[in-house]
Amino acid sequence: MGIGLLILIVLGLAGCGFLLGRQRALSLVEGDARRLHSLPSYYGWSVLLFTAVPALLLTAAWLFLQPTVVAHRVAASIPEATVTARGGLDLVMTDIRRISEGLDLIARREGLDTKAVAALGTDTALKERLGAVGVAAGAGSDPAVFDAALAWRETSAGLHRAMTIAVLLLAAAGFLFAFLRISPALRARNLVEQFVLVLLISCSLIAVATTFGIIASLVAESWSFFRIYPASEFFLSTVWNPKFGGGSQLGLWPLVWGTIYVSLIALAVAVPIGLLAAIYLSEYATPRLRATVKPLLEILAGIPSIVYGLFALITVGPILRDWFAMPMGLGASSSSVMTAGVVMGIMLIPYVSSLSDDIINAVPQAMRDGSFGLGATQSETVKRVVLPAALPGIVGAVLLAASRAIGETMIVVMGAGAAAKLSLNPFEAMTTVTVKIVSQLTGDTEFASPETLVAFALGLTLFCFTLALNVAALVIVRKYREQYE
Repeated sequence: MGIGLLILIVLGLAGCGFLLGRQRALSLVEGDARRLHSLPSYYGWSVLLFTAVPALLLTAAWLFLQPTVVAHRVAASIPEATVTARGGLDLVMTDIRRISEGLDLIARREGLDTKAVAALGTDTALKERLGAVGVAAGAGSDPAVFDAALAWRETSAGLHRAMTIAVLLLAAAGFLFAFLRISPALRARNLVEQFVLVLLISCSLIAVATTFGIIASLVAESWSFFRIYPASEFFLSTVWNPKFGGGSQLGLWPLVWGTIYVSLIALAVAVPIGLLAAIYLSEYATPRLRATVKPLLEILAGIPSIVYGLFALITVGPILRDWFAMPMGLGASSSSVMTAGVVMGIMLIPYVSSLSDDIINAVPQAMRDGSFGLGATQSETVKRVVLPAALPGIVGAVLLAASRAIGETMIVVMGAGAAAKLSLNPFEAMTTVTVKIVSQLTGDTEFASPETLVAFALGLTLFCFTLALNVAALVIVRKYREQYE
C-alpha cells in the first residue's frame, strides 16, 4: 500500500469518525443538544483528532527513521573486503541505493515480484536492464553489492508493511477510544481546544527544530570533513586550490574575505540610499508621492537575482571597467568585487528603505509633536527623536540586508567571477563562500572526498558568521535602548 493511499484511508476514517461521533453524541441525548456539555460538532472533532493525528505523526516519524534503520542493517551485512575494494562504505551504500532503485524500476516495468527480482543475478542482461533505467553498467557487477541491494529492498518492504499495519491499528484504536468515551458529560470542547493548543505549540517549535536540524547536519558533515582534512590548514591557510583526486589546498580566508568585501560594498550602497529614501518618504513626501514612489521602489525586491547578475555582467561591469578601473590602472576585467557589490547594493535598497520606512512611521506622532512644541525644526526632530526611537528596527533592517548580501550567489558568480584571492583592489575578480559551496557540491564528484565535504564546513562557518552578526546587532540595540530609556 502506497503512502498516499494510507494517508487517504486514515483521513477517510477520521472523517467518518467526525460524523459518527457527532451522531452518537446527539443520539445519547435523543437529539436535544442542550443536554450536551459542548456543541455536537466538538464530539465529532474529538473523534477526528484522536483518529488522524496520532496515526499521521507515526507515519511521519516512521518515514523519517526508516532509511536510517535500513541503512544500518544493510551496512552490517556487507563484507569488509567489498568495502575496502570499492573505496569506502559511503560509496558502497551509494551503489546499493542506486541498484535498489533500479531494481524497483525494473520490477514495476516488467511486473516482477520480489522472488523474480532476486533471481535476476548479476549477469549481463541485468547490467543492460540497470543501464536502461539510468544505473551505471558496472554498479551491479559485485555479487555482494547486489545481495545487499536485494536486502535493502526486502528490509524496506518489510518495514513498510509493518508501518502500514501499525498506522491502521493506531488509527482504529484512536477511533474506538474517542468514540466509546463520548457521553453527555464529556467536556469535548475543552478536550478539542487543548488538543489544538498542543498542535499549535508543536507547529511553533518547528522553526526551532529546523534550526537544530540544520546545525546538526552541518556539524556532522563538517566533522567528517575535518577527519580527513586538517582543521588547521582549513582555518589558517590563505590558499584556496581544490583538486579532485588529492593535493587540495582548502584555505578558508580567501572566501571569507571575498564575502565580507562584497557585502561591505553592497551595504555601503544600500544603507545610505535606502535609509535616506525611507526618511524622505516617511517625513517629507506628500501622501500622493509616497503612494506612488514606495511601490515603484519595492519593485526592485521582486526582480530575480539572475536578472541583477545579467545587469552586472552586461552593463555595470563594463562601465566600471572603462570609466574607473582602466583609467586608474586597477584592472581590465569587467568582473570585479565592485561590480558585484554595486549591483547587490541596488538589490538591497528596498530591503532597507521599505523596512525602515515602516519602522519610522511606527514612531508615535506624539513624540514628534512634543519635539515641535519645544521649538525643534523638522530636521532636528528627525535626527534627535525619530531616528533614535526607530534605531532598533533600522538595525534589524540593515541586518536583514547584510544577511541577504552574505547569502547571495548569482550576482557574485556573474559580477565578481570565481577567483579566490586576498586583495584590497575592488576592481579585481574574487568569490564568496556561497559560490564555492555551490561549485563544490555540483557535478559528478565523490561525496566522501574532502573537496566535496568542504562545502559543509564552509556552510557551518557562514552560519557561525551570521550568528555572530545577529548577536552583535542585539548587543548594540540593547546598549542603545538602555541609554535612551
